[in-house]
Amino acid sequence: MTDPGQPADKRPGARRVPTPADVLAAAQSAVDAAQSAAGQALEAAQLTAGQAFDAAVRLPPASAQLAAQLPDVLENLSTAIDRLNATIDRLDRTLALADPAFAAYDRLLPRLEAMIALGEDLFGALSRLPGVGRLGRMAGIVAPEPPPEPEPGPKRRPRRGS
Repeated sequence: MTDPGQPADKRPGARRVPTPADVLAAAQSAVDAAQSAAGQALEAAQLTAGQAFDAAVRLPPASAQLAAQLPDVLENLSTAIDRLNATIDRLDRTLALADPAFAAYDRLLPRLEAMIALGEDLFGALSRLPGVGRLGRMAGIVAPEPPPEPEPGPKRRPRRGS
């Protein structure tokens, strides 16, 4: 039940057998696609490698410089810590020696403050006695005097103009 007007290989549902030209064309197309994909992969790999190389060229000098300075930095830090520990020990010994002096100052200061307050009270009481100011001026001891208050004068009444 084939149609005599159609060739046997062009019938619907029939399998077509590729010709050598079709196989060659498909192979050439696959080669072109593979070459294109390989070229793109090569370009991407070259770009990535170039960026990695640029980064590798830039970073190691700074890293090498830091790595070269690291032992000196650690040695200086160790020396500074040793000096700080020695200074703290010296300060601790000094404060231990000065502790009795600080205790004596703590006992002495309230007494000194009381003596100063007593002296100020005595000086205030003596300054209120009559004639002490003159005696002080004759002896050369002058206490600070408050400024004299102005004497109130007689009040005048304004005149009325009539």
